[in-house]
Amino acid sequence: MKTDELIGLLGASFASEPAKSPNLLRRIALWAAAGAAGVLCLALLALGVRSDLGEGRALTFLLAKLAFAFAVGGLALRYLGRIARPGGERRVNLGIVALPFAAVMVLAAFSLASAPPAHWGTMLTGHMWLECLVSIPAIAVVPFATLTWAVRKFGAPTDLVRAGALVGLASGGVSAMGYAIHCMDDTVPFVAVWYGGTIALCTLAGALLGPRLMRW
Repeated sequence: MKTDELIGLLGASFASEPAKSPNLLRRIALWAAAGAAGVLCLALLALGVRSDLGEGRALTFLLAKLAFAFAVGGLALRYLGRIARPGGERRVNLGIVALPFAAVMVLAAFSLASAPPAHWGTMLTGHMWLECLVSIPAIAVVPFATLTWAVRKFGAPTDLVRAGALVGLASGGVSAMGYAIHCMDDTVPFVAVWYGGTIALCTLAGALLGPRLMRW
């Protein structure tokens, strides 16, 4: 029997009720925390901390960026804990995972609407868009590796594409949290386009790599 046939058979056998593993989410969360620690160390060593954190505006935007990235990563980990079990894909609603992106896009639209059109270009691209585009996916390799290992070690997903996508999404969120400590572009449109866009790239990469890296 081929691997794909075995995965399909197991998925069908658990169609009535997903396999239960109360410790699975906890284990995945622990490995996500390990990946987050690696991201923090890498971000501090390679990029450093923004120099103006003592100012109120800078701290406010840092907290906003962290909140967005944490919401993305937290929802992704929640559903990853479900989809990592055979049959658990039936309990995964990817529409809910998209809520943080929708919220930041709405806020970005309001921010642009309240600013003169001449400022839109700067608000969207900032000064660090290229660094953001490169850094978040690059740093995300660390949590992606730890989460992929955890899913392979403790889980048995039958929907490898969506499992990989959630690993990529969680990794992108964790990576964005680390990069936010360094980033000095403080506009909501910048966060929506470059944080949201790079996290989406991580999600796409995870969906493409999931069937290869999580095959069992």
